[in-house]
Amino acid sequence: MPAAIAPRSLTQAYAVQDTFVALKAEQCGAVVGHKIALSSPQMRAMVGLQTPIAGQLHARQVVAGDAEVRAAQYGRLVVEFEIGFRMAADLPPRRTPYTQEEVAAAVGAAMPAFEVADDRGADYATLATRALELTADNAWNEGAVLGAPVADWRRFDLAALRGRAFANGTLVGEGHGADSMGHPLAALQWVANHLAGRRRGLRRGDLVISGSLLTSKFPKAGDTLRFEAGELGAVELRVT
Repeated sequence: MPAAIAPRSLTQAYAVQDTFVALKAEQCGAVVGHKIALSSPQMRAMVGLQTPIAGQLHARQVVAGDAEVRAAQYGRLVVEFEIGFRMAADLPPRRTPYTQEEVAAAVGAAMPAFEVADDRGADYATLATRALELTADNAWNEGAVLGAPVADWRRFDLAALRGRAFANGTLVGEGHGADSMGHPLAALQWVANHLAGRRRGLRRGDLVISGSLLTSKFPKAGDTLRFEAGELGAVELRVT
């Protein structure tokens, strides 16, 4: 963004994001959930921020897997490998922070998920000087692909869950649930408290994708990605 209008604080960046999201909703549908970005210390260090950032998900950009996207529709397609949550109860804004236990009690289902993003050809070497613009740009989100929801997810240790990413049948990355803020529920807790701090809240039915368990991938037309999320199952994405 031109320096004269670029945000100079996270407050300003989220104000720009809200305006952008309102305009985007005219084509992409209402907000149906949220994402967390920069959920690892390494990613925050790369962009020069001390905190994760949040983005918003639009109804027409959240689809059930297995799914297909066209690479030509993006400036530069980015895919991440995450645990998604569907809320079964509201977490309204309040003054006291939500605990991880309270947040977990409000979750109705968990599932493997791809985040579909567009970095618009970003120069990663200079990203540390433009992190507020990343926030203003809705944290680059362009949707999510959801695997089958698992209602009895509490039987599994989500922190120990092993995630594996495949491209065209070849293993291209591995991670664990703990790679997102120590626990996927900790990432969800952060989102709930971030929204509460902005006098908003999570609502029943909302989706939250909780940060990538492994490094981002930049697929090209012709690629097929598969994300296996341990006991939560798998989801696939074809790029045409």
